[in-house]
Amino acid sequence: MSKLLIVGTVAFDEIETPFGKTDKILGGAATFIGLAASQFNVESAIVSVVGEDMPQKYLDLLSSRKIDLSGLEIVKGGKTFYWKGKYHNDLNSRDTLVTELNTLADFNPIVPENYKEADVVMLGNLHPSVQLSVINQMTKKPKLIVLDTMNFWMDNSLPELLEVIKHIDVITINDEEARQLTGEYSLVKAAAKIEKMGPKYVVIKKGEHGALLFHQTKIFFAPALPLEEVFDPTGAGDTFAGGFAGYLAETENISFDNLKNAIIHGSNLASFSVEKFGTERMENLNKDETNKRLLQFKELSQFDIELQ
Repeated sequence: MSKLLIVGTVAFDEIETPFGKTDKILGGAATFIGLAASQFNVESAIVSVVGEDMPQKYLDLLSSRKIDLSGLEIVKGGKTFYWKGKYHNDLNSRDTLVTELNTLADFNPIVPENYKEADVVMLGNLHPSVQLSVINQMTKKPKLIVLDTMNFWMDNSLPELLEVIKHIDVITINDEEARQLTGEYSLVKAAAKIEKMGPKYVVIKKGEHGALLFHQTKIFFAPALPLEEVFDPTGAGDTFAGGFAGYLAETENISFDNLKNAIIHGSNLASFSVEKFGTERMENLNKDETNKRLLQFKELSQFDIELQ
């Protein structure tokens, strides 16, 4: 069975959308990535840090999904990373109201010995120096290293981010971030520039408008499934990344054609994540539901055509 190493935050989120609001609930990139990846037949571990205020029930939830938590540091007397945000009516934009780094401010990631030869490494959104530290701890080059990042690091840690990008195989960013990173408005030109920075594959997410996969001259577009209700998009991007990485780890195939399948699996799981606040929907997701929706994705994008 393939091993998947997940690096990212295990955190508290407090969320307000037009459909309601929450108190502090479980969130964080590594949390959503791990829950999504647990839908696949892989061994996974999370490298992260939390404070002593992290309820045991949340740790038990992750463990119940067979996620190895030996790389999750619990700082005695410390407080867990906390984010509070409010979404606008279209759910495509949000205001960050509170960010408290807490234990994350001094996070020094330590990869468990039995994951230093992991087949796939999923670097969730974190400071680039933390991501690079994890890459440097690997004793064997992974078959695939996937990086997720955001515009905050482009604004504040660009040299470190560019260094990490040299060492990865796949980058996942949104369209706005791709344009910022390259200075190109055309996503085709932006992807080509990013490939020259290091990655073999570039995934550009477009939210409710799907995702694009680029590799040399090849382009694949995956639609997003139109949903009747979207309650909370907070973990959608991380759930996408977890489904993408989990599928690739399970199938042990990193060809362009299989990455296309991984994009669909990631999009499929993300479509569930947004249906409830926080991790609620991902906690109760079963295989029958995911398979049924995969067929909807297939019907959405498959057609026959006769050329005259």
